[in-house]
Amino acid sequence: MKIFALDCASGAASVALLEADKLLGETFCDVALTHSQTMLPMAEELFRHTKTTPRDIDLFAVSAGPGSFTGVRIGIAAVKGLADAANKPCMALSALEAAAYPFKSFDGIVCAAMDARCNQVYTALFKNGARILQDSAMFITELGELLKAHGKPILFCADGAQKAFDALRNDLDVPCTLAPAQLRSARASSVAYLAAEKQKNGEQPVSACVLQPVYLRLPQAQRELNNKNKTKEQ
Repeated sequence: MKIFALDCASGAASVALLEADKLLGETFCDVALTHSQTMLPMAEELFRHTKTTPRDIDLFAVSAGPGSFTGVRIGIAAVKGLADAANKPCMALSALEAAAYPFKSFDGIVCAAMDARCNQVYTALFKNGARILQDSAMFITELGELLKAHGKPILFCADGAQKAFDALRNDLDVPCTLAPAQLRSARASSVAYLAAEKQKNGEQPVSACVLQPVYLRLPQAQRELNNKNKTKEQ
């Protein structure tokens, strides 16, 4: 089985191609360009170098959120277009779970934290590869209280790891560390391996037409509009 995976839920973007358990190729980019400028050229390059076409793909996988609203939408739209044109199934994966995936063997709590701005993070917790907290949006102070309750060594990963680590390391009563910088961001290869695992465990893919992004809160523009409407009503 060939799985094409895409991740652009945060500032970085990547695409990967997995066949069985072998990673055939991956391209990663974290530069000051929008994902709409980098994503499709990276996908085209990956297909070209692996001598693969979208019709050769058995499953399209994408990190569907949480994360950057624009990034998530671009990723979903790209996978929808590729999968629909090739008439192939899709699978939506958590960007937080993908970020935590490389640290399944860590003996403690893996805290995936993505910067949600305004002193908030999107976060999920994992222990020995098993999820112990569903994807959530919360203030960093709330995350600190939650981590204290677990009383285990903590590894921070994802693009908000540094921010959470700096804010909490002096308040936590357990050892905590940062994932290596080169492994901190979610990567498309992790999305691909996760999709393969979930399919083996019985999770069913969906058609491109029903693939949807996962938001944990309203986009900023919508929140501002709601606040403006409330002010008018008062």
